[in-house]
Amino acid sequence: MQLNPVSKLSGTVNVPGDKSISHRSIMFGSLAKGTTQVTGFLNGADCLSTAHIFQQMGVTINFMNDTTFTLDGLGLHGLVPPTTILDVGNSGTTMRLLSGILAGQNFSSTLTGDASIQTRPMNRVIDPLQAMGANIRSKNENGLAPLVIEPSQLTGITYHSKVASAQVKSCVLLATLYANSASTIIEPCLSRNHSELMLKSLGADIYSENAQVTIQPNPILEATTIDIPGDISSAAYFLVAGLIIPNSDILLTNVGINPTRDGIIRVLKDMNGSIEYINERTINEEKRADIRIRSSRLTATTICGDIIPTLIDEIPAIAVAACFAEGTTIIKDAAELKVKESNRIDTMVTELKKMQASIEATDDGMIIEGTHRLSGASLKSYHDHRIAMSLSIAALAAYGPSTLHGSQCIDISYPKFFDDIQQLCE
Repeated sequence: MQLNPVSKLSGTVNVPGDKSISHRSIMFGSLAKGTTQVTGFLNGADCLSTAHIFQQMGVTINFMNDTTFTLDGLGLHGLVPPTTILDVGNSGTTMRLLSGILAGQNFSSTLTGDASIQTRPMNRVIDPLQAMGANIRSKNENGLAPLVIEPSQLTGITYHSKVASAQVKSCVLLATLYANSASTIIEPCLSRNHSELMLKSLGADIYSENAQVTIQPNPILEATTIDIPGDISSAAYFLVAGLIIPNSDILLTNVGINPTRDGIIRVLKDMNGSIEYINERTINEEKRADIRIRSSRLTATTICGDIIPTLIDEIPAIAVAACFAEGTTIIKDAAELKVKESNRIDTMVTELKKMQASIEATDDGMIIEGTHRLSGASLKSYHDHRIAMSLSIAALAAYGPSTLHGSQCIDISYPKFFDDIQQLCE
């Protein structure tokens, strides 16, 4: 795809629904009794993989349009055995959360995914599930997918997670629904808490304090209505674009601002970004707001510590912002970037260097010297949707045209991304 620089961005964007919450609306709704009504669903490839898998296990999902559906939940013990291997596509969330659900079923299953998924670490969920008594293994005995899961009796555990990962935490929470005792998960710092909020709204007995959460087994989950806010991870690209492209003024509507996800807002404000919340409100326990962004002269910052889990998916976009900031931005404590859809440290450094950025990789992050100038280049997406969208924003602010190879991967989380960019250019 060819991308040309733009002189300004102006207008309103309705970013697509939150990917994390969309996954959970399907999964948790399937385990509840009754009909769950969902609006704001992200109709992207990852979330559709989750929907298809639960349809394979007997769940009826009726889509009224791309973002609205009803789902007839089967209860904790109502899923039926799949007749084929379950394929999560490119979705790590589906793979890891579903492992917890399948560990408690009375039938066998096998989980696989695309080539990227089969390189991503799965011992982080295999280990706690085995500690609970789950019969789960890596088919090739290498800690990677495919995963084979057989029926077993689960027992609750106290689990000290080595990483602040909502996927690991959610996996254990979901497995505990089928256990004979409670589980407590303790993280090094708090990861996103969408699972806790939604499970509580459905009737689970769950208690959270700081970076520790305890859940009781065998709840009766009752269906509810779920309104999904816009995804702050998708908003990130317009947050950055609005700040670095001169004369820009963008309004993003109904964006989720959950405190476990709003790290990018805090960082960009710390960098002197003009970002304003309008019409703040809370629906389904999830905070949301309209966000206004205006061009700003950014200053460098250091990003590390407990804020990292609140913006881990947004670091590629933040790296682009740092290229236009005055001074040296340091990103550290972000080694988790290495095990995403691509090694996002190496891929962003490699591609931004093509654009003449002053950027270096470290073991757990990046060091970026702001130059206020990038040059157009031939860029690769590495089949990673967040790399592709971050580089697209960099290209809009660069001097000279760029070409982005592999842009189709953006459909994973934001199928109308380029349409929304075009709308802001008109």
